[in-house]
Amino acid sequence: MSLAGTAAGSTVEQGRVTLQVLADRLSVSTATVSLALRGSALVAQATREKVQTLARELGYVYNRSAASLRTSRTHMLGVVFHDFTNPFFMGLMASVEDTIRNAGLSIVLGTYAENTRGNGRRYSESIERQQRAFETLREYRPDGMLICAAGGSDSYHLQNLKLGGIPIVQVMREVDAELDYVGAHDVMGVELALRHLYELGHRRIAMVGGAKTVSTGRTRHGTYRRTMASLGLSVDEDLIIDGFGTRETGFRGIQTLLDRQHPPTAVLCFNDLTAFGALMGMRHKGLEAGRDLSIIGCDDISEAEQWFPGLTTIRNHEDRIGQRAAEMLLARIARPSKPVERVLINVDLIIRGTTAAPR
Repeated sequence: MSLAGTAAGSTVEQGRVTLQVLADRLSVSTATVSLALRGSALVAQATREKVQTLARELGYVYNRSAASLRTSRTHMLGVVFHDFTNPFFMGLMASVEDTIRNAGLSIVLGTYAENTRGNGRRYSESIERQQRAFETLREYRPDGMLICAAGGSDSYHLQNLKLGGIPIVQVMREVDAELDYVGAHDVMGVELALRHLYELGHRRIAMVGGAKTVSTGRTRHGTYRRTMASLGLSVDEDLIIDGFGTRETGFRGIQTLLDRQHPPTAVLCFNDLTAFGALMGMRHKGLEAGRDLSIIGCDDISEAEQWFPGLTTIRNHEDRIGQRAAEMLLARIARPSKPVERVLINVDLIIRGTTAAPR
Protein backbone atom coordinates (compact mmCIF):
# COMPACT_ATOMS: atom_id res chain seq x y z
CA MET A 1 0.00 0.00 0.00
CA SER A 2 1.32 3.47 -0.84
CA LEU A 3 0.49 7.09 -0.27
CA ALA A 4 0.19 9.34 -3.28
CA GLY A 5 2.90 11.98 -3.36
CA THR A 6 2.19 15.65 -3.89
CA ALA A 7 5.78 16.60 -4.65
CA ALA A 8 7.36 15.46 -7.91
CA GLY A 9 4.66 12.81 -8.17
CA SER A 10 6.55 10.54 -5.75
CA THR A 11 5.04 7.78 -3.63
CA VAL A 12 5.91 6.86 -0.04
CA GLU A 13 5.60 3.41 1.44
CA GLN A 14 3.58 3.34 4.63
CA GLY A 15 5.85 3.33 7.66
CA ARG A 16 8.70 4.93 5.70
CA VAL A 17 7.73 8.56 6.15
CA THR A 18 10.83 10.55 7.12
CA LEU A 19 11.70 14.14 7.94
CA GLN A 20 13.07 14.44 4.40
CA VAL A 21 9.74 13.34 2.91
CA LEU A 22 7.87 15.94 4.95
CA ALA A 23 10.42 18.60 4.01
CA ASP A 24 10.16 17.78 0.29
CA ARG A 25 6.37 17.92 0.35
CA LEU A 26 6.39 21.37 1.92
CA SER A 27 9.54 22.72 0.26
CA VAL A 28 11.24 23.49 3.57
CA SER A 29 14.38 22.20 5.29
CA THR A 30 14.46 19.09 7.47
CA ALA A 31 15.61 21.33 10.35
CA THR A 32 12.43 23.37 9.98
CA VAL A 33 10.33 20.19 9.99
CA SER A 34 12.11 18.89 13.09
CA LEU A 35 11.56 22.15 14.95
CA ALA A 36 7.94 22.36 13.83
CA LEU A 37 7.17 18.83 15.05
CA ARG A 38 8.55 19.79 18.44
CA GLY A 39 6.38 22.93 18.52
CA SER A 40 9.34 25.28 18.47
CA ALA A 41 8.57 29.00 18.47
CA LEU A 42 11.47 29.42 16.03
CA VAL A 43 9.10 28.27 13.28
CA ALA A 44 6.15 30.41 12.22
CA GLN A 45 2.82 29.15 13.53
CA ALA A 46 1.39 28.67 10.03
CA THR A 47 4.37 26.54 9.03
CA ARG A 48 4.18 24.54 12.27
CA GLU A 49 0.53 23.75 11.60
CA LYS A 50 1.24 22.68 7.99
CA VAL A 51 4.07 20.38 9.10
CA GLN A 52 2.09 18.83 11.94
CA THR A 53 -1.00 18.34 9.76
CA LEU A 54 0.99 16.62 7.01
CA ALA A 55 2.80 14.45 9.56
CA ARG A 56 -0.54 13.23 10.89
CA GLU A 57 -1.92 12.62 7.40
CA LEU A 58 1.11 10.57 6.34
CA GLY A 59 1.36 8.73 9.65
CA TYR A 60 4.83 10.02 10.49
CA VAL A 61 6.34 8.31 13.55
CA TYR A 62 9.21 9.87 15.45
CA ASN A 63 12.35 7.71 15.03
CA ARG A 64 13.57 7.57 18.61
CA SER A 65 16.40 5.17 17.79
CA ALA A 66 17.85 7.49 15.17
CA ALA A 67 17.52 10.45 17.50
CA SER A 68 19.31 8.59 20.29
CA LEU A 69 22.22 7.83 17.96
CA ARG A 70 22.54 11.52 17.16
CA THR A 71 22.32 12.78 20.72
CA SER A 72 23.49 9.76 22.82
CA ARG A 73 20.19 10.17 24.70
CA THR A 74 17.22 7.81 24.51
CA HIS A 75 14.81 10.14 26.32
CA MET A 76 13.65 7.11 28.31
CA LEU A 77 13.83 6.53 32.04
CA GLY A 78 13.74 3.17 33.76
CA VAL A 79 11.48 2.74 36.79
CA VAL A 80 12.10 -0.45 38.79
CA PHE A 81 9.88 -0.99 41.86
CA HIS A 82 9.39 -4.06 43.99
CA ASP A 83 5.58 -4.04 43.65
CA PHE A 84 3.20 -2.09 41.41
CA THR A 85 0.13 -3.80 42.92
CA ASN A 86 0.42 -1.73 46.10
CA PRO A 87 -1.83 1.34 45.59
CA PHE A 88 0.77 3.54 47.31
CA PHE A 89 3.32 2.78 44.60
CA MET A 90 0.69 3.09 41.89
CA GLY A 91 0.01 6.64 43.13
CA LEU A 92 3.71 7.37 43.38
CA MET A 93 4.19 6.06 39.83
CA ALA A 94 1.37 8.30 38.51
CA SER A 95 3.13 11.34 39.94
CA VAL A 96 6.46 10.24 38.44
CA GLU A 97 4.81 9.76 35.05
CA ASP A 98 3.19 13.21 35.10
CA THR A 99 6.52 14.87 35.86
CA ILE A 100 8.46 12.83 33.30
CA ARG A 101 5.86 13.32 30.57
CA ASN A 102 5.92 17.09 31.08
CA ALA A 103 9.68 16.92 30.50
CA GLY A 104 9.12 15.12 27.18
CA LEU A 105 10.50 11.72 28.27
CA SER A 106 9.09 8.18 28.30
CA ILE A 107 9.18 5.43 30.94
CA VAL A 108 10.12 1.74 30.83
CA LEU A 109 8.92 -0.30 33.83
CA GLY A 110 10.36 -3.27 35.67
CA THR A 111 9.31 -5.17 38.82
CA TYR A 112 10.50 -8.15 40.83
CA ALA A 113 7.81 -9.08 43.34
CA GLU A 114 6.65 -12.69 43.47
CA ASN A 115 3.09 -13.54 44.49
CA THR A 116 2.63 -17.29 44.75
CA ARG A 117 -0.30 -19.48 45.66
CA GLY A 118 0.11 -22.70 47.50
CA ASN A 119 -0.92 -23.14 51.09
CA GLY A 120 -2.32 -19.60 51.00
CA ARG A 121 -0.95 -16.59 49.08
CA ARG A 122 2.66 -15.72 49.77
CA TYR A 123 4.52 -12.54 48.82
CA SER A 124 8.28 -12.40 48.37
CA GLU A 125 10.91 -10.23 46.71
CA SER A 126 13.63 -11.71 44.55
CA ILE A 127 17.07 -10.12 44.22
CA GLU A 128 17.72 -12.45 41.28
CA ARG A 129 14.64 -11.14 39.46
CA GLN A 130 15.66 -7.60 40.36
CA GLN A 131 19.09 -8.07 38.77
CA ARG A 132 17.49 -9.49 35.62
CA ALA A 133 15.20 -6.46 35.46
CA PHE A 134 18.21 -4.15 35.82
CA GLU A 135 20.05 -5.90 33.01
CA THR A 136 17.01 -5.87 30.74
CA LEU A 137 16.46 -2.16 31.26
CA ARG A 138 20.14 -1.45 30.64
CA GLU A 139 19.66 -2.83 27.13
CA TYR A 140 17.26 0.05 26.46
CA ARG A 141 20.02 2.50 27.46
CA PRO A 142 17.84 4.63 29.74
CA ASP A 143 19.00 8.14 30.51
CA GLY A 144 18.42 7.40 34.22
CA MET A 145 16.64 5.07 36.64
CA LEU A 146 14.32 5.33 39.64
CA ILE A 147 14.74 2.33 41.90
CA CYS A 148 12.94 0.91 44.93
CA ALA A 149 15.25 -1.99 45.71
CA ALA A 150 14.21 -5.53 46.59
CA GLY A 151 14.45 -6.68 50.18
CA GLY A 152 17.98 -7.79 51.06
CA SER A 153 19.65 -5.57 48.44
CA ASP A 154 22.73 -3.52 49.21
CA SER A 155 25.06 -1.22 47.29
CA TYR A 156 26.71 -4.21 45.59
CA HIS A 157 23.54 -4.97 43.67
CA LEU A 158 23.59 -1.51 42.07
CA GLN A 159 27.26 -1.60 41.07
CA ASN A 160 26.73 -2.58 37.43
CA LEU A 161 24.33 0.31 36.95
CA LYS A 162 26.73 2.74 38.59
CA LEU A 163 29.70 1.46 36.57
CA GLY A 164 27.61 1.90 33.45
CA GLY A 165 27.23 5.58 34.30
CA ILE A 166 23.45 5.46 34.66
CA PRO A 167 22.10 8.23 36.92
CA ILE A 168 20.06 6.68 39.75
CA VAL A 169 17.60 7.97 42.34
CA GLN A 170 16.47 5.63 45.12
CA VAL A 171 12.81 5.87 46.12
CA MET A 172 11.40 4.86 49.56
CA ARG A 173 14.14 2.26 50.13
CA GLU A 174 17.76 3.29 50.58
CA VAL A 175 20.63 0.87 49.94
CA ASP A 176 23.50 3.09 48.73
CA ALA A 177 24.55 6.30 50.51
CA GLU A 178 26.41 7.45 47.38
CA LEU A 179 23.16 7.76 45.41
CA ASP A 180 20.31 10.27 45.61
CA TYR A 181 17.33 9.27 47.75
CA VAL A 182 13.74 10.44 48.22
CA GLY A 183 11.35 8.94 50.75
CA ALA A 184 8.82 9.57 53.48
CA HIS A 185 9.96 10.88 56.87
CA ASP A 186 9.47 7.51 58.59
CA VAL A 187 10.82 8.66 61.96
CA MET A 188 8.28 11.47 62.09
CA GLY A 189 5.48 9.12 61.07
CA VAL A 190 6.13 6.47 63.73
CA GLU A 191 6.53 9.12 66.42
CA LEU A 192 3.22 10.77 65.47
CA ALA A 193 1.41 7.44 65.52
CA LEU A 194 2.78 6.25 68.87
CA ARG A 195 2.24 9.59 70.61
CA HIS A 196 -1.36 9.62 69.37
CA LEU A 197 -1.95 6.17 70.88
CA TYR A 198 -0.18 7.15 74.08
CA GLU A 199 -2.32 10.26 74.47
CA LEU A 200 -5.44 8.11 74.04
CA GLY A 201 -4.27 6.06 77.04
CA HIS A 202 -2.67 3.03 75.37
CA ARG A 203 0.36 1.54 77.07
CA ARG A 204 0.55 -1.92 75.50
CA ILE A 205 1.22 -1.15 71.84
CA ALA A 206 2.22 -3.75 69.25
CA MET A 207 3.85 -3.39 65.84
CA VAL A 208 2.92 -5.57 62.86
CA GLY A 209 4.84 -5.73 59.57
CA GLY A 210 8.08 -4.25 58.36
CA ALA A 211 10.75 -6.54 56.98
CA LYS A 212 14.17 -5.89 58.45
CA THR A 213 15.73 -6.64 55.06
CA VAL A 214 14.58 -3.20 53.79
CA SER A 215 15.52 0.25 55.09
CA THR A 216 11.93 1.34 55.74
CA GLY A 217 11.34 -1.71 57.91
CA ARG A 218 14.52 -1.14 59.90
CA THR A 219 13.81 2.58 60.34
CA ARG A 220 10.22 2.12 61.48
CA HIS A 221 11.07 -0.72 63.85
CA GLY A 222 14.01 1.21 65.30
CA THR A 223 11.88 4.32 65.77
CA TYR A 224 9.14 2.23 67.38
CA ARG A 225 11.60 0.98 69.99
CA ARG A 226 13.13 4.41 70.66
CA THR A 227 9.78 6.18 70.90
CA MET A 228 8.32 3.56 73.22
CA ALA A 229 11.32 4.04 75.50
CA SER A 230 10.99 7.85 75.36
CA LEU A 231 7.35 7.48 76.46
CA GLY A 232 8.43 5.32 79.38
CA LEU A 233 6.91 2.17 77.89
CA SER A 234 8.58 -1.22 77.81
CA VAL A 235 8.96 -3.10 74.54
CA ASP A 236 7.50 -6.60 74.68
CA GLU A 237 9.12 -8.74 71.97
CA ASP A 238 5.95 -10.86 71.85
CA LEU A 239 4.14 -7.82 70.47
CA ILE A 240 6.43 -7.37 67.44
CA ILE A 241 5.51 -9.20 64.24
CA ASP A 242 7.93 -8.90 61.30
CA GLY A 243 7.01 -9.37 57.65
CA PHE A 244 6.52 -7.62 54.33
CA GLY A 245 3.79 -4.99 54.21
CA THR A 246 0.94 -7.19 52.94
CA ARG A 247 -2.62 -8.00 53.96
CA GLU A 248 -1.49 -11.55 54.75
CA THR A 249 1.10 -10.25 57.25
CA GLY A 250 -1.57 -8.14 58.94
CA PHE A 251 -4.19 -10.90 58.98
CA ARG A 252 -1.93 -13.53 60.51
CA GLY A 253 -0.11 -11.05 62.72
CA ILE A 254 -3.20 -9.68 64.44
CA GLN A 255 -4.54 -13.16 65.12
CA THR A 256 -1.22 -14.16 66.65
CA LEU A 257 -1.31 -11.07 68.90
CA LEU A 258 -4.92 -11.62 69.95
CA ASP A 259 -4.06 -15.18 70.99
CA ARG A 260 -1.31 -13.95 73.35
CA GLN A 261 -1.95 -14.28 77.07
CA HIS A 262 -1.64 -10.51 77.36
CA PRO A 263 -2.74 -9.04 74.00
CA PRO A 264 -2.10 -5.39 73.09
CA THR A 265 -4.70 -2.64 73.22
CA ALA A 266 -3.32 -0.92 70.11
CA VAL A 267 -1.35 -1.90 67.00
CA LEU A 268 0.86 0.16 64.73
CA CYS A 269 0.96 -1.45 61.26
CA PHE A 270 3.81 -1.06 58.79
CA ASN A 271 1.49 0.21 56.06
CA ASP A 272 -2.18 0.43 55.14
CA LEU A 273 -2.25 -2.97 53.43
CA THR A 274 -1.01 -4.57 56.64
CA ALA A 275 -3.66 -2.63 58.58
CA PHE A 276 -6.44 -3.84 56.25
CA GLY A 277 -5.33 -7.41 56.86
CA ALA A 278 -5.35 -6.76 60.61
CA LEU A 279 -8.88 -5.32 60.42
CA MET A 280 -10.11 -8.45 58.64
CA GLY A 281 -8.29 -10.67 61.12
CA MET A 282 -10.08 -8.89 63.99
CA ARG A 283 -13.47 -9.38 62.36
CA HIS A 284 -12.80 -13.10 62.07
CA LYS A 285 -12.68 -13.03 65.86
CA GLY A 286 -15.77 -10.86 66.22
CA LEU A 287 -13.81 -7.74 67.14
CA GLU A 288 -13.96 -4.21 65.71
CA ALA A 289 -11.22 -1.61 65.43
CA GLY A 290 -11.89 1.57 67.38
CA ARG A 291 -14.02 -0.38 69.83
CA ASP A 292 -12.06 -3.43 70.93
CA LEU A 293 -8.60 -2.52 69.66
CA SER A 294 -6.97 0.53 68.07
CA ILE A 295 -5.26 0.19 64.68
CA ILE A 296 -3.01 2.69 62.84
CA GLY A 297 -1.77 2.24 59.28
CA CYS A 298 0.77 4.11 57.19
CA ASP A 299 0.51 5.62 53.66
CA ASP A 300 -3.13 6.85 53.54
CA ILE A 301 -4.06 5.23 50.24
CA SER A 302 -7.60 5.97 49.05
CA GLU A 303 -9.00 2.73 50.47
CA ALA A 304 -8.08 3.87 54.00
CA GLU A 305 -10.89 6.44 54.01
CA GLN A 306 -13.37 4.03 52.43
CA TRP A 307 -13.18 1.39 55.17
CA PHE A 308 -15.71 1.38 57.97
CA PRO A 309 -14.60 2.54 60.35
CA GLY A 310 -12.15 4.71 58.42
CA LEU A 311 -8.50 3.84 59.03
CA THR A 312 -6.38 6.15 61.16
CA THR A 313 -3.08 6.36 59.32
CA ILE A 314 0.07 8.31 58.47
CA ARG A 315 -0.23 10.20 55.19
CA ASN A 316 3.06 9.73 53.33
CA HIS A 317 2.22 11.98 50.36
CA GLU A 318 3.17 9.62 47.55
CA ASP A 319 2.41 12.35 45.00
CA ARG A 320 5.07 14.62 46.49
CA ILE A 321 7.57 11.77 46.74
CA GLY A 322 7.03 10.77 43.11
CA GLN A 323 7.31 14.31 41.80
CA ARG A 324 10.43 15.06 43.85
CA ALA A 325 12.10 11.81 42.82
CA ALA A 326 11.45 12.47 39.13
CA GLU A 327 12.70 16.06 39.42
CA MET A 328 15.80 14.87 41.23
CA LEU A 329 16.55 12.32 38.51
CA LEU A 330 16.14 14.91 35.76
CA ALA A 331 18.52 17.19 37.66
CA ARG A 332 21.03 14.34 38.09
CA ILE A 333 20.92 13.62 34.34
CA ALA A 334 21.54 17.29 33.57
CA ARG A 335 24.34 17.62 36.16
CA PRO A 336 25.94 14.21 36.82
CA SER A 337 28.57 15.64 39.20
CA LYS A 338 26.26 17.61 41.49
CA PRO A 339 26.30 16.73 45.24
CA VAL A 340 24.26 13.73 46.36
CA GLU A 341 20.86 14.64 47.83
CA ARG A 342 18.82 12.89 50.51
CA VAL A 343 15.27 14.23 50.78
CA LEU A 344 12.67 13.22 53.36
CA ILE A 345 9.07 14.31 52.74
CA ASN A 346 7.22 15.32 55.91
CA VAL A 347 4.16 13.26 56.82
CA ASP A 348 0.83 13.88 58.56
CA LEU A 349 -1.30 11.94 61.04
CA ILE A 350 -4.84 11.38 59.69
CA ILE A 351 -7.20 10.47 62.54
CA ARG A 352 -10.29 8.42 61.64
CA GLY A 353 -12.35 5.76 63.36
CA THR A 354 -9.93 2.90 64.09
CA THR A 355 -8.31 4.57 67.10
CA ALA A 356 -9.93 5.35 70.44
CA ALA A 357 -9.21 5.15 74.16
CA PRO A 358 -8.68 1.57 75.40
CA ARG A 359 -11.68 -0.16 76.89
